[in-house]
Amino acid sequence: MRVVICGAEGQLGSDLVEAFREGGAEVFGFDLDLDITDHALVMERIPSLNPDLLINAAADLDADGAELDPEPSLRVNFTGNQNLVLACQEAGCPLAFISSDYVFDGRKGSAYDEFDEPNPQGVYGKAKLASERYTASLLPRWFVFRTQWLFGKRGKRNFVKSILRNAREKGALRVVTDEVGTPTHTGDIARVIRDVCLCGKYGLYHATNSGSCSRFEFARQILEAAGWEEVPVEPIVYADLNLPCPRPPYSPLDNLNLRLQGFPPARHYLEPLKEYVDWLLDSGEL
Repeated sequence: MRVVICGAEGQLGSDLVEAFREGGAEVFGFDLDLDITDHALVMERIPSLNPDLLINAAADLDADGAELDPEPSLRVNFTGNQNLVLACQEAGCPLAFISSDYVFDGRKGSAYDEFDEPNPQGVYGKAKLASERYTASLLPRWFVFRTQWLFGKRGKRNFVKSILRNAREKGALRVVTDEVGTPTHTGDIARVIRDVCLCGKYGLYHATNSGSCSRFEFARQILEAAGWEEVPVEPIVYADLNLPCPRPPYSPLDNLNLRLQGFPPARHYLEPLKEYVDWLLDSGEL
């Protein structure tokens, strides 16, 4: 199997490369060496590889910046995926698009499954939803994987790294209580994505670890995993931060379609969190 992965050096993309290679696939990874917003370049490079699957894990993750200047976010998160969809049409292969809980408004009051109606509130979420729908409207075979609160070994930043760095450098933290979701380990979920793609059961999936918590609770759990329980954490709300992008306040993702298709649930997020924090402290990555 020949798999092309865009965003291959990112936090999730790098683990997808590893997971598919472990599964026996021949993987071609692109990151900044392939500008997915360049239609001519994408059409030149992708079909010539004759892929059996293309995964778009590339994204502009600056949700706050997108509210202040939408075009850079839309160019990557929608137009870039549009170009990859057209390349998949030319190559005759399916595309797997990595989406987000930001397609929901977070007002349901319980976890969102794949049958709930999206209602994104910010530019980032609107671009993700538009890409989901564009992918499904043009390709006969496609996957969409919505995930959230990612942490993994690659990538410059994530919430776990930020909490530990700020705890070490500032000695105290302020963390919001009014955002609830599911922390998700990129290594765990990359293997889930691989297994779904290899079985050929096309469609929309929510793909996260099990469990849920608030950002405040997660920060306390991160500090506990590091043995830094003495670091004080002040509970605040998002309104205190005055950020441009509205976050979904309650958006855990129910992995209903994975269960319906017979896939086992991913482990509780606290298990990979402890492993990840130990790795961060031992490796000098902080």
